[in-house]
Amino acid sequence: MPFTWGGAWRWIYVVCAVLALYLNCFVAVVQSFLKVPALKVLAPTQKEPPFLMAQQAVMAIFVVLGILAVKKFHVGPVATA
Repeated sequence: MPFTWGGAWRWIYVVCAVLALYLNCFVAVVQSFLKVPALKVLAPTQKEPPFLMAQQAVMAIFVVLGILAVKKFHVGPVATA
């Protein structure tokens, strides 16, 4: 069976999926600080502490989720016909 999640491909898949979702959330935070007036006041140049703390919080969440996902991702046994 050519499409099994064997060896290193399991964690490579999980890491890439979590990384792609993190990048989407990173862009969402940046867009939020650009477009939401209340957030734009807090960090107009996106170099202020509120913006940096928000990005660090998102990164920390995704690091924890990524570690948990790699540990918990298991593929069941492959059924043969």
